[in-house]
Amino acid sequence: QVHLVESGGGLVQAGGSLRLSCAASGRTFISYGMGWFRQAPGKEREFVSRISRSGSSTYYADSVKGRFTISRDNAKNTVYLQMNSLKPEDTAVYYCAASEPGSGGSFDYWGQGTQVTVSS
Repeated sequence: QVHLVESGGGLVQAGGSLRLSCAASGRTFISYGMGWFRQAPGKEREFVSRISRSGSSTYYADSVKGRFTISRDNAKNTVYLQMNSLKPEDTAVYYCAASEPGSGGSFDYWGQGTQVTVSS
């Protein structure tokens, strides 16, 4: 099992940047594919980005492509989400998630979330 703790959320003006971090503890971090999701008020949780165990492959939702960058530091057991050119519609609670090997890409463990608010 892995325990995930997000940090780095906050209030930022439109056009600004934030970097989210997700620190993992528990089983070997490098075993897990990692992802970021978000949930805005009154909306379903949606996929934002994911990264492979080695970090060599990354995927993004169309809504954030070109503005957000996911990365991971396996030595620090941490995954990051660099968010640039933020828009008010990026306002949401952002969740980090881990996918176990052999799970078919589903995410099995979730953090508690960190609030990102983008003002216009």
